[in-house]
Amino acid sequence: MTAIRRLRALAAAALLAWPAAASAAPAPIRIGLAAPLTGPDAGFGQGMQAGAEQAVADINRGGGVNGQKLQLVVRDDAGDPKQAAIVAKSFATDGVTLVVGHLNSGASAAALGVYEDAGIVAITPAAAWTSLTSRGAWNVFRLCGSDAQQGALAGSWLAEHFAGKPVALINDKTAFGRGLADEATRALKERGGREALFEGISRGDKDFSGLVARMKAAKVDAVYFGGGSAEAALLVRAMRDGGFAGTFIGSDGILEKDFAQIAGPGADGTVMTLAPEPRKLPDGKDRKPAASRPPEAEAFAARSYAAVEVLKGAIEATKSADARRVAEFLHSGRPLRTLLGDVAFDARGDLKNPPYGLVVWRKTPDGRIDYAGNELPR
Repeated sequence: MTAIRRLRALAAAALLAWPAAASAAPAPIRIGLAAPLTGPDAGFGQGMQAGAEQAVADINRGGGVNGQKLQLVVRDDAGDPKQAAIVAKSFATDGVTLVVGHLNSGASAAALGVYEDAGIVAITPAAAWTSLTSRGAWNVFRLCGSDAQQGALAGSWLAEHFAGKPVALINDKTAFGRGLADEATRALKERGGREALFEGISRGDKDFSGLVARMKAAKVDAVYFGGGSAEAALLVRAMRDGGFAGTFIGSDGILEKDFAQIAGPGADGTVMTLAPEPRKLPDGKDRKPAASRPPEAEAFAARSYAAVEVLKGAIEATKSADARRVAEFLHSGRPLRTLLGDVAFDARGDLKNPPYGLVVWRKTPDGRIDYAGNELPR
């Protein structure tokens, strides 16, 4: 009799527990965020975190993805390649297979091998190194243009506007600068342009008189520079001081507030390839107003929000959070609606329609030299 009562009690307990077990919410889909939350790029990283957190909150508020909520797993890579590799390994250990990040190209490159081996998809909002996608990795996508796309735009513009005229292409010997110059000269030559000079300088160089003399001897009409702001500004100054009036075109690498100040009046007329101004995160009753966020936080917040939306769209389309299936869908080129508008990726993981345009630095009525609002036709 005691045994019968015990069996009845167990059966009753099982019946009571069954509705709770049946109604338990499915496990959340975990999305990693790898960003520099400390270090010199912390402001950008904190913006990435704000964007990703807001996207997860908005999606969960709307019911999640295929009946599952999203959960953000945040890791600080400090913008350092070594720390980025550690972060990537921690995601692999924790079973996170979908990641938004990294910000820096060097950090992304250091983490990519880990992600490939562990079966992790990564969507970077900012890393522009061409090699991140050109090597054929199955799992990396970017929501920004690549250096190759930026350099190609500059080369095409030079070929069109300086047809038959000699052009000089200079770079600062960094992976960034040389990659830009290589792509610019490739596009220039493909469109019948004429390369008269291709040279490298070193970062930190300050005397460009010899280079200017060689450019004048080659009778070049335009100079493309792949590299950073400091050397670009000093080269422009040296060109103008040396009596060289040719057009100077650079990349977003010269986008520093002191470029025009260091370059001097000769900066007027400088052409630059540039992505559009960053979109801002929408305000809301439970969000920090956009006006209270610093510009560096806004720079990549919207792209990080959009990266989460891209993952959501791929998961919904495939009805799976499996990284391989998500990657296969994204490589298919089908567009997804995001805060940035419709985005689609090509077979390498690059944006099908890179966002770069052309702007020119001009003297303003108050005497400054600025590029704001000075777009050029493509």
